[in-house]
Amino acid sequence: MDETRNLILEIANRLYDLDAEVYRLLGSGLGRVFNNSREEAIRNLADVMKQHRTSHYLRSSLALIGNMARTIPDRQERARVMGEYNEIWQLVQKLPDRFGAVDILDESLAELNQSLAANRLAGRFGPDNHLIVCIGRTYGSAGTDIGFTLADKLRINYYDTEIFAEVLERLEAKQDHVKDRSSFNFSGDLNQEPKAVESGKSLKARLREFSRYHGLSKTDAVFFNQSALICEMAQREDFVIMGRCADVVLTNHQIPHVSIFINAPFDIRVRRVMKQDGLDDKSARKFLKKLDRRHRAYCEFYTSRKWGDVVNYDLCINSASYGIDGSVQLIERLLLQK
Repeated sequence: MDETRNLILEIANRLYDLDAEVYRLLGSGLGRVFNNSREEAIRNLADVMKQHRTSHYLRSSLALIGNMARTIPDRQERARVMGEYNEIWQLVQKLPDRFGAVDILDESLAELNQSLAANRLAGRFGPDNHLIVCIGRTYGSAGTDIGFTLADKLRINYYDTEIFAEVLERLEAKQDHVKDRSSFNFSGDLNQEPKAVESGKSLKARLREFSRYHGLSKTDAVFFNQSALICEMAQREDFVIMGRCADVVLTNHQIPHVSIFINAPFDIRVRRVMKQDGLDDKSARKFLKKLDRRHRAYCEFYTSRKWGDVVNYDLCINSASYGIDGSVQLIERLLLQK
């Protein structure tokens, strides 16, 4: 117990210091990830690392710092900072409840997938195109863990719902387009629904949003802002992006990318969510069905595509057949084969 507590404190302190160092080297940029006092930031990070259910906040913080660190102009400073980032990541891997600790592998399915001849992507990417991997997933399929690990293996940036919300909020604040920052605390399709499935809002609230977002609902405004940001990013960097209908956005703008959907059998997802989130069987099933409905409604409302339909993706993976690491290796083989 003391060993784990010491490890948590070491990670929290080093991550806080790394954030400060990246900010120092970049100047203003998008600001710091941890804006509160050192004591408060360390305490919050320690609380996050004590349970798996909130560990995705640690993953998002790590990814956001890593994304910014890769933009440090000086090569030696960038290498030094990324070396510290990698050491912190190795320490995180030692945490008993780290994100990704609950795998999705089903041994009986994995036996059927010992080898795979990946299709080549010849002609997909030109010399001026960046590598962009769009990953859609069902909750409980370990899709987010797979996406983060893939980005780390490829040494490219990683964006999920929380990172996107933070980046959009900071950009809006920086450009002075949104005076009330709390109004853009958008946490994505798990907590907010598209206009077609919004419910319970008063007429006064709807009129206020109509005025603030120039006739659009708040959810619509966020979607169009994040779509514009995705296209801007695609012109300057390689990245892995989770959800956000990014594959459709990029397709509509004729920007090359690889589209992947990650799923797993419902009962296996239930077992993983029970272990990961501490839910009983009934609650886990209800929770997954609710999130699946929201994902489906969000995707179909903004893209007119059927969420999870295999014809809409370059590669569909049953993560239970490969597990987290095996799924990452599978995608790597698809991307890196010459």
